[in-house]
Amino acid sequence: MPLVKGSAPTQKTDPTDASTSIAGLARIKAQFEPVPGYLNAATLGLPPIPVADAVREAVTHWQLGKATATGYDDDVRGARAAYARLVSVPLEWVSVGSQTSVIAGLVASSLPDGAEVVCIEGDFASMLFPFLVHADRGITVRQVPLSKVAASLTERTALVAFSLVQSASGTVCDGPAIAAAARAVGALTFCDITQAVGWLPVVAGDYDLSVCSAYKWLCQPRGTAYLTIRPELMERVRPVHAGWYAGEDVWGSCYGPSMHLAHDARRFDVSPVWLSWVGAVPALEVMSMVPTAVIGRHNIALGDELRTRLGLPEVGRPAIDSPIVSLADPTGEFAGRLAERGASVASRAGRVRIAFHIWNTPEDVDLVATALNSVTVQP
Repeated sequence: MPLVKGSAPTQKTDPTDASTSIAGLARIKAQFEPVPGYLNAATLGLPPIPVADAVREAVTHWQLGKATATGYDDDVRGARAAYARLVSVPLEWVSVGSQTSVIAGLVASSLPDGAEVVCIEGDFASMLFPFLVHADRGITVRQVPLSKVAASLTERTALVAFSLVQSASGTVCDGPAIAAAARAVGALTFCDITQAVGWLPVVAGDYDLSVCSAYKWLCQPRGTAYLTIRPELMERVRPVHAGWYAGEDVWGSCYGPSMHLAHDARRFDVSPVWLSWVGAVPALEVMSMVPTAVIGRHNIALGDELRTRLGLPEVGRPAIDSPIVSLADPTGEFAGRLAERGASVASRAGRVRIAFHIWNTPEDVDLVATALNSVTVQP
């Protein structure tokens, strides 16, 4: 059965411990080597010390001929379970993969011919291209401004696919409003939470399907990604990437002729990039040392301080600011100034993107503000 309209999930509250002490932040900060001026978590997170150690050890183990294929299973199992806890969904809802576009392609392939998909205008390509390539099947992709997504959904909409935090600007979408609007018209929600998980508390079950590439804010090696899928949709999504790792008995499904896929979200698993998953569990352990909201408050405070120093208005919806500061930079002048002073930032869509994460300090704010203090910046 193809992926068709159905009921959207109810909203939940992510519990956080507002009383977490400064000592808790100090402990998690101590897990990272200091890298002054690294303001690029939105592109590539830094590996905590235990992640780098685990991957180095695994490479040595492999070099010495001691690695085994089955030996990596514990890493994948542990990461799946830890991620499920982090995004507050049952373990059986989580599938492992490699990249956002691969998982989005899985969702797109399960839409019926002629379906309408609503996306955010200018969203990250991995949330657009997998749907656009199905134009020959009559799949219509309607791109609308971020502020109008919820109001744009109609009875014709089969799926709304969107990034919770926009990659280019750092703007936080009103996820609950979009989910509620989708529920009202019977559309499904597919949310990319890549730029959110790790600093913004997210309940993945608030959406019918979600995807997270974990090499950014979760500080895992590239090659680790997660799909969450509500159980009522598992028979509607075609496991187009099915291979031996998607079997109910992984090591019993290496050869044909019969196929027995896993009964839960594991049926959508992609064979893991082994060395990447070695670093997944220690990364999740570090990022879970304090509640996500505590990390978010730290990150957002630095972003807000920079906006104040630069004379910029607050951004984001009233309740949630973003740790990403995005400035108009069509000529690349600002990015060049920052690079000259040792800052690592990103140029995206004619803008310079500055992203604060747990390892950043007020000194990083000073670096950026000093580099740009003689120019006029526009949000």
